[in-house]
Amino acid sequence: MPSLSYRDAVNDALERMDDLGYERGKGVDVANHGPMGAEALALLGQEDAVARWVGRYRRAMEHHEPPAARFGLDPADESSWRPALGQFHRAGDWELLFTRELAEAHWREVLARWWPRLLPGLFAGLTHGLIRTAHAVRGLYAAGEKPERLQLAELSRGLAYWAARYTELPGQPGLRGSYGLPAAVAALPRVPQQGGLGPEAARRRLDALAQLPAYSDSLQWLAPEQAPRLLSEMTAQFADVYLGHPEVPPVPLIHGVTAPAAVRILLPHLPDALHVPTLARLWQVQAAFLLTFTVDRRDEGTTAWQPEIPDLPPIGELGARAAEHGDEHVIKFTEACLREYALKPDPRYPAAAYAALRRITPIDAGGGVGGWGRTAP
Repeated sequence: MPSLSYRDAVNDALERMDDLGYERGKGVDVANHGPMGAEALALLGQEDAVARWVGRYRRAMEHHEPPAARFGLDPADESSWRPALGQFHRAGDWELLFTRELAEAHWREVLARWWPRLLPGLFAGLTHGLIRTAHAVRGLYAAGEKPERLQLAELSRGLAYWAARYTELPGQPGLRGSYGLPAAVAALPRVPQQGGLGPEAARRRLDALAQLPAYSDSLQWLAPEQAPRLLSEMTAQFADVYLGHPEVPPVPLIHGVTAPAAVRILLPHLPDALHVPTLARLWQVQAAFLLTFTVDRRDEGTTAWQPEIPDLPPIGELGARAAEHGDEHVIKFTEACLREYALKPDPRYPAAAYAALRRITPIDAGGGVGGWGRTAP
């Protein structure tokens, strides 16, 4: 049994990382994964490893300074806050806004008020605004009715990062079609490309998303479905996508699983009327992932991945393996896959988590460099 509780481990980690800015790295700015990774590690039953991991994480890459608030945003005046969406230099202003909002109202009220405003920009920071918000909410829920300052501050930063990196994808998605999730993924045509699959190529493809074949039509393909079932279909299918693309840089496609897994944390705290629009936006994001980061279907929907991981460890060992590896993406992905596996025991979940552990370089050897990772030697 761990000597620290989940709550104590998470709060200690938040205190140790309170001085970190929203992003890190040089050339390619990458979201601060520290609070997310620490919270996921504690959920994996590795509470006693959290403090040591925080030290490893801080040494791995230098973070930018926390942004200062410069100009106030009025949450009651749309003409004040809307122009600041997607303006990263306003991140400090957004953090101050959410700090004040959370001081005046319960965090569930603030979340419900801002969710429809932020939802069209779900792609923000490769969905890290959403994901950081979800990890913060899980910590707040565990705290009960007496959240601590650091926990509320973490939610304000998750929402602020989402707002500051707010990114709308083209088109208006809806659940109006007849496709199940696996059929929609299979039907989406991928576009061959000359050259590599690195960040610059991905940016060009993302900028041209509206012109790619079937993208706009695909936004209406999904059939209506109950949220819990559709979220399971999304995470299982993107675990399959991850397994089927060993040729792709090993970090980006992870978010096809971690984003819907994050939404599963948040939906119980949101009004029912927001569930369907959220699921539709998630599919839009996943279609963008497929068209941006893959150029064919490769080995999706097959068992071609099995020789890559002939020594898949028992489910109960994966959390400790992720903690030892140390890369924040591996930790978050493992936690999401194991949580989804508990709801739907599909073998692709643990297989995908273990594949990420093998494909991404460990943290002490530069894992997750530039947000894209490297295939582990």
